[in-house]
Amino acid sequence: MKILIAADGSPYTRRVLDYLASHPEFIEGHQEYVVLHAVAAVPARAASSVTKELLDSYYDDEAERVFKPIRAFFKKQALNADFVSKVGHAADVIGKVAKQGKFDLLIMGSRGHGAVASLLMGSVAVKVLGHCDTPVLLVR
Repeated sequence: MKILIAADGSPYTRRVLDYLASHPEFIEGHQEYVVLHAVAAVPARAASSVTKELLDSYYDDEAERVFKPIRAFFKKQALNADFVSKVGHAADVIGKVAKQGKFDLLIMGSRGHGAVASLLMGSVAVKVLGHCDTPVLLVR
């Protein structure tokens, strides 16, 4: 099974990892894992005032900050995973990668704001669900 894990470094990412650890069907067997982090783009005006190398370094550092504890989790579980970071709005990046990568399952955390809050504020999970053909497992 080819599984995409959307990670943002929040406590909800930790809950996703806890969920995986507590469900042997995700740990045992032959799953292919890709961990994805969408780094928010630096506003164009700010980005134009720094070098491309500095900007790329910032994006890499932000992604690694999220990936470091996840790498430790996968190492402890003796699992392999590919780690991918993309720059952009999280919902757009997750939906696009899920579709292009032909994943069997997308796993992501959900803050669980509720219907009214999601309507007013928007929700990455709601947007992904609305634009993604890949089955999605939301972990709260």
